[in-house]
Amino acid sequence: MASPQTLEIVKATVPVLEEHGTAITTVFYKNMFNEHPELLDIFNETNQKLGRQQTALAMTVLAAAKHLENLATLLPQVTQISHKHRALQILPEHYPIVGHHLLGAIKEVLGEAANDDIIDAWTEAYDEIADVFIQLERGMYEQEMWEGFAPFTITEKSEAATDIAAFTVVPANDDIDLNKLKLSAGQYITVKTDPKDSDHIALRHYSLYSAHSDKGIQFAVRRDNRNEYNGLVSNYLHDHLDVGDTILLSAPAGDFELNQDLVQQNEIPLVLVSAGVGVTPILSMLEAQVAANPLRPIVWVYACQNKEHHAFESKVNELLAAAEIVEKHIFYFDSGQILDEAWLANLPKPADIYVCGSMMFMESIIDGLMNLDHGVDSVHYEPFGPKMSLELA
Repeated sequence: MASPQTLEIVKATVPVLEEHGTAITTVFYKNMFNEHPELLDIFNETNQKLGRQQTALAMTVLAAAKHLENLATLLPQVTQISHKHRALQILPEHYPIVGHHLLGAIKEVLGEAANDDIIDAWTEAYDEIADVFIQLERGMYEQEMWEGFAPFTITEKSEAATDIAAFTVVPANDDIDLNKLKLSAGQYITVKTDPKDSDHIALRHYSLYSAHSDKGIQFAVRRDNRNEYNGLVSNYLHDHLDVGDTILLSAPAGDFELNQDLVQQNEIPLVLVSAGVGVTPILSMLEAQVAANPLRPIVWVYACQNKEHHAFESKVNELLAAAEIVEKHIFYFDSGQILDEAWLANLPKPADIYVCGSMMFMESIIDGLMNLDHGVDSVHYEPFGPKMSLELA
């Protein structure tokens, strides 16, 4: 537990962090990568360019400052971040590097305002926060299904929709037994690649579209060519890897999962909302729910650009046909169909709601659901980006 003096000083810096948080984290990443370019192998370049990583870290630091005397309040957010860390193979020895450059960035941005007392207090606070992550992640490493990044062979590659490729992979050696894997709907794997167009190793998370492992591990990848940006890993997987090739994966991770207390009951409907390739983890949840209890009412809501971009349509229809009570709602943006707060008012209440899609989609849907008084405990989500950037500190 941080000392009373540290708590007082850190809490007093909250207004400063609210004003300068993103500036501090921007300087932090710049300085850290200049001194430790090897860490560019871990951090997502797209999130850096779009400012998402900086925002997420700023929100995390701000939340920690506000709740330093009771960090257990942040356990859900810390757990989500720790799953990402474990999937990326972030280790205890990385935390001192982060701490050194974070404190340096605070001093650089705030100048003389960051006196010795403030830096000393934040040093103590950071050590306590880092220890929470390290201890939690130690348990995750002990439970991971395999160690580090293991080789897998691609056995199937198909088009789930325009610009979305579905992969099935199996272990390339006998160290991993598919029959013993315990996958969960909503989890993701992390792919490690070495694209020719990059000077660095690139790591990316991709959600499982099925929690069954009898055929192998199944995940989907959307070709990321937004605006003028060409996704390094997604284009590599689409254009350069095929059946028979080998890729490296870390063990499945994530805590975006169905509320098991509600799966077997039929009073509270399951509402599944997704957009684009965000359907991937939602599809695995639909599969799990139908297999466990097809009598539970299901509301399926999916949005995408048009018919050609409609992912996993036949698989979704097959699963919905196996359920007893179903509402299906499809929105094609090119046709002017809008999934907004006005439409969300049609959803049942109470409901158990799961949402996945782009950051813009997530912000719109979550705001709408909150405005409609769906409780925080009833809305679960997995955005494609640093999750803390959607959290309210």
